[in-house]
Amino acid sequence: MQLGNMREDYRRGELLESEISPNPFQQFETWFTTALASDLPEPNAMIVATVNPEGQPSARTVLMKDFSEAGFVFYSNYNSRKGQEIEANDSVALLFYWAQLERQVRIEGRAKHVPSEVADLYFQSRPRASQIGAHVSPQSQVIANRHQLQDKQAELKAQFTDQEIPRPQNWGGYCIEPAYFEFWQGRSSRLHDRICYRQAQPIGKPPHWLVERLAP
Repeated sequence: MQLGNMREDYRRGELLESEISPNPFQQFETWFTTALASDLPEPNAMIVATVNPEGQPSARTVLMKDFSEAGFVFYSNYNSRKGQEIEANDSVALLFYWAQLERQVRIEGRAKHVPSEVADLYFQSRPRASQIGAHVSPQSQVIANRHQLQDKQAELKAQFTDQEIPRPQNWGGYCIEPAYFEFWQGRSSRLHDRICYRQAQPIGKPPHWLVERLAP
């Protein structure tokens, strides 16, 4: 399969220092609001990359469920592969890619559990079928076949009939606290715009964000 001639010339936008926010969270909110207004499929989809104790990285797509200056939140099974890797190494990278806008955002930071009460509130807001699904799946573990999941689903539907479904203790949220952002805007001739924000903590001064342009 020859793919060498597959390419696009990006011309949809630009990213200039004179137009960006000095605060990366505000800059992300501006871009995310544009993604929402552009009717993109699941604009809150983000790739989460983790690393195991042997240094092997792994990545998967999850859905961002909240963001603020506290960080970026998603929910998962704590016993999943990503959960186990985060437990061993809380350094995490995120990637948002909005192809139709020719934009991506990279974020690096550290993961921590969201408070139990926050996870409880989010869990109860989920569709009932998704709540049961969180109980059904031993995420990332080997299973015999799909029937094993379907049988457990039927069992739990009967068990929780006319009852509130409790959040599993091994299921909850992660908040990624960023120390680095990179905003990428595709430009013509592969001379893309890349603006990064690094968290700087000078001795004797309050922390702030250092804004720099990177070569494409």
